[in-house]
Amino acid sequence: MTLPPISYKRHRFPPVIIAHAVWLYFRFPLSLRLVEEMLLERGIVVSYETVRRWALKFGLDYARRLKRKKPSCRDIWHLDEVVIAIGGRKHRLWRAVDQDGYILDEILQTPRDTEAAKRLLTRLLEKQGCPPRRMITDKLGSYAAARRQIMPAIEHRSHKGLNNRAENSHLPLRRRERAMQGF
Repeated sequence: MTLPPISYKRHRFPPVIIAHAVWLYFRFPLSLRLVEEMLLERGIVVSYETVRRWALKFGLDYARRLKRKKPSCRDIWHLDEVVIAIGGRKHRLWRAVDQDGYILDEILQTPRDTEAAKRLLTRLLEKQGCPPRRMITDKLGSYAAARRQIMPAIEHRSHKGLNNRAENSHLPLRRRERAMQGF
């Protein structure tokens, strides 16, 4: 299913400028007035209210289009888990990220064993439709055991430094947890 093209009719500015302004507003923790100033430095005179209207009108469409990234069989999966406390009980958030940083899937489970890793891998295979070219994890042995049972032909690299993409995907969660003072 393809999405219809975004219509920029009756807009004074070209689509590239509108897309850049909306991207600046949503990608970085900037206020509307800061986005207005940044565009002004580039010689684009636009009101912060216009940026707000663009964000309301086009932001959801842009987000939908970004989320519709087609899975590829040449992808590399980075898998990681992080411990979070919800209501005083420890749970593990298992997350899979591809080589571009898109979150493929995440699952919240209490155990940290092979069965939990198998659940994540089977969900990933169902959602993606095809196995990855390579799987990169940290040193947790549950990933290797689950991979041997579910996808034995896939190359698996287990190294602390290679898994930074998955580790960095947890940062927004940690920021939110800190701001909320726990879940």
